[in-house]
Amino acid sequence: MMASNEDHPHGDETVGVPITCDNWRNKQLNEAKDKIWSEIKRCFDIEENRRDHCLKLAGKLLRGFRTFLSTTFLRDTEGTFVDAELPSKYASLISPKEWETFKSKRKTQEFKSVSETNRQRASSPAYPYRKGRVGYGRLEQSILTKENSSETSLPAHVLWKEARVGKDGKIKEDVQQIFEKCETLSQSIVPYEDTDCRSILSRALDVPEYSGRVRGKGFGITQKSLNIKKQKTPSNKELQQTLEALKAEVLELRKERERDRAAGFKDTSDKDSINCNFQPTIPEGISPCHLYLARPTYRMVGKGKVHNNLGELLHTKPLPTGSLKVSVDIALEKDALLPHPDDVSDATLLGDAIGSFVAWPTDLIIVGYETPTKSKAKDKGIAREIESVASQKEIPVAKKTEISKRTGAKKKNPSKYRACLHTYLETTDISDGCVRLIPMDGAIFGFEYAEPLGKEDFDQILYHTQLSVGVINTYMRYLYDKLMGPRGLEQRFSFLNPMKTNLTEMIRKPDEVRTYVVERFMADTDREKLFFLPFNTGDSGHWLLVAINPFKEIVYYLDSLHNHWTTYPAMKTIVDTIIQTVRAQRKIQVPKRKANNITWNRVECPRQRNNIDCGYYTLRFMKETLLMDRTDIPSDYFDEYRCAYYSKDQLDEIKEQLCQFIIELQVL
Repeated sequence: MMASNEDHPHGDETVGVPITCDNWRNKQLNEAKDKIWSEIKRCFDIEENRRDHCLKLAGKLLRGFRTFLSTTFLRDTEGTFVDAELPSKYASLISPKEWETFKSKRKTQEFKSVSETNRQRASSPAYPYRKGRVGYGRLEQSILTKENSSETSLPAHVLWKEARVGKDGKIKEDVQQIFEKCETLSQSIVPYEDTDCRSILSRALDVPEYSGRVRGKGFGITQKSLNIKKQKTPSNKELQQTLEALKAEVLELRKERERDRAAGFKDTSDKDSINCNFQPTIPEGISPCHLYLARPTYRMVGKGKVHNNLGELLHTKPLPTGSLKVSVDIALEKDALLPHPDDVSDATLLGDAIGSFVAWPTDLIIVGYETPTKSKAKDKGIAREIESVASQKEIPVAKKTEISKRTGAKKKNPSKYRACLHTYLETTDISDGCVRLIPMDGAIFGFEYAEPLGKEDFDQILYHTQLSVGVINTYMRYLYDKLMGPRGLEQRFSFLNPMKTNLTEMIRKPDEVRTYVVERFMADTDREKLFFLPFNTGDSGHWLLVAINPFKEIVYYLDSLHNHWTTYPAMKTIVDTIIQTVRAQRKIQVPKRKANNITWNRVECPRQRNNIDCGYYTLRFMKETLLMDRTDIPSDYFDEYRCAYYSKDQLDEIKEQLCQFIIELQVL
C-alpha cells in the first residue's frame, strides 16, 4: 500500500492507502479503493460483482502487512518494542512522517492490550481448522464431488465439521458434540417461529453472529452473497391469504388431473393434445438426475431434477415426443447446446437454462445421485445405473439431511497414481477449460494426430464415470506402447480409431468409414492380423468390442451387456461390406452363394453390472486378448480370464494404468 499524497516524500500523485489507516471502511479511502480495483481489473479478467470480495481481501492484506512490519522491525526476539528507523526497502512506499505515526500507535497501552488478546486467541483456538491451505470453498467442492451429490452447497455446520477432521480421519469429541447439536437444532427449528438471527452453527457454539461473514463458510462469504435474509413473521392476515391461495392451487391441480385422466381415455387422434411422455422406467414424480448429450461424444453435461408425471407440460405446452421435463440445477458444460431450445426464455445453451425448465430426451437422462435400497434390475443381472461395481452393497436411500452425515466418514484414498494425477491436475489450468494433447503415432490408428483430454475426461478416470472416446484412445496408445511394442505384437494386432467408426459415423458417412477401414486392412494383406474396434453405439454411449480378422473373414463380438449384434444392424452391414470390399481388392474368388458367408462369433465375455462400466470392460477385453497373444477369441472367452464379471480391483487396474501412463507422458 502506498502513502497518501501529502505524506509521500517524492510528491507522487498516485492515490494510496497509508499504513496508519485503522478503519478500512472509512469513506475517505473510496478513491484509493477505486484505484486498487482498477489495477486488479487491468491485470485479471474478473467480474464486477467480485469487487467487494477483492477489496475485503486487500484490507486483509493491509492488516497482514502492518503485522509484518511490527514483528519484523519493531520487536526483538523477546517481543520487546524496538524504536527502529524506516526500512530503506520500503522508503518508496512509506513516508518518514507516516512511519513515526505508525510507531507511536504501536507504543500505546491500548494497542498492546488488543494485540495480546488477539495473539492468545489465535494461538489456542477452541476448534482449530485442520485442512491446511485448502479453504472452505475447495473443501466443499471436493466433498460434493466425492459424494456425487445433487446439492450445490453443504450446510455450514457440516462443512465446519469436515474442516476439523485430521489426516487420521479422527474427529475430536467436542467437535462431534457441536455437530450433533447442530443436527438437533436444524430439525427442531420452525422458520416462522424462529426469532434468533444467528445461524445454527453460531447457536451451537453459543457465539454472536457477525454481519460481514457466515460462520463455517470461509473468507469472503457474507449473508448477502448467500442471499440469507431473516424471514419476517407473517401476520394472521398474510397467513390467511397464503392458505386461500394454496387451496385455490390445489383445487386447480385436481381439476387439471381430472381433465388429464379424461383425456387419457380418448382415441389416439387426441394424443397430440396431451403429454404421452410418461416413462415407466423412470420413477414417477420428481427425481434427481444426470443430464447427458450424445454428440459429438457421449458425456455428462449437467445435473438437475426430472419431472415424470402424467400430463406434465412445459411452459403450458406439450413436451416433445420422447422427452421429459427437467429442471437444470448445475451446468458442467455451460456452452453445451440444449437438445430442445427453450422458446419461452430463448435459451439455447445449458448455462442459460440454470434454474429453469427444459425438455430433455429420455434416453439421455440417468436418474439418481443416491443408491437405491434395492435394485429393480437385480433379477435381470443389471445393477444400479450410477453406482459402480466397486460398491454393490445394499445402502438405504439417504435423505437430504443424511447426505451431510455421510461426509463424516473417512473416504478411501484413491490409489497411488490416481491420487498423484489428482494432485497434478489441481496445479494446472485444466479446471478452467484448458486441455492437454496426447500425441498419437501414425502406426496406432493409421494417421498421426493429437488426442485432446480435458477436465471431463480426467474426471472420468478419477471418479469412475462413463468413458469418453478420448480416454478409450489414450488407453489404446498405452497398450501399443506398453504391450504391443515391447512384445512385437504390432505384427499380429492393430487398432481402428473409434472416433471414425462409431455408429453415428457409419450412418452419416458410410463411405468415409468404409474407406478408412479398408485402407487399414489392406496395409497388411500378407499376414493374418486381428483389428480391435471399440464400437460406440451412439444412442446411449454404450461401448462394446468388435475384433475383426479380415484374413479369415471372422468377426468376434464382445458386448458386456450380452446384447446380440443384430441390435446394431448398421454396424453389421458396414463391417460385412468392408470385409467383402477387402476380399475383392485381394482378388479372392468365392462362389456367389457364399459371398455373404462372413463368420460372426458372439463371445460369452464377462458381464457388466451397471450402465457405466462398459468402457472399462472393453479396454480389458483388448488387453487380455493381447496378453494371450491369440488372434482367435474362444466363444466362452479365455480360460485364464473367464469370470461372471470383473471385480473392483480389475477395473481399478485400468484406471491406475491410465493415470500412470498420462503422468509418464509429461503432458500436464
